[in-house]
Amino acid sequence: MLFERKKAAELALRRIEVVAAIIRDGDRILATQRGYGRWKGWWEFPGGKMQEGEGREEALVRELKEEMDAAIVIDEYYTTVEYDYPDFHLTMHCYLCHLADGYFKLKEHQDARWLTVDTADSLQWLPADEGLVATLFQQEHGAL
Repeated sequence: MLFERKKAAELALRRIEVVAAIIRDGDRILATQRGYGRWKGWWEFPGGKMQEGEGREEALVRELKEEMDAAIVIDEYYTTVEYDYPDFHLTMHCYLCHLADGYFKLKEHQDARWLTVDTADSLQWLPADEGLVATLFQQEHGAL
């Protein structure tokens, strides 16, 4: 009985809710490379965790300012990605955005690249972001 309860607790993964910016410039999107933690060196869309009581768009604006010193304009909601990592479940709310003034400075990431349909699959994307990249470019720039 105790074993069954422990197993059930393990199956109920910790849930993390984040926001992500798909930053566009014409037919390009911006990817950032993690500079810390278990997934250091992997590529992702910039963003981060929502704080308690914070709205999604508010969190996205705050995270991009904190991580990249970037002012963004949120164009529209794009999709929500649900992904099970081995030790947590991720809910990632994604928004199409653009830089308000074209400026950003990396504070937490080790690199950033503007990608096109021809270069997007050359990076090692975080698992939750990988499917999103495929979907974005599969639409042949329809979303961009």
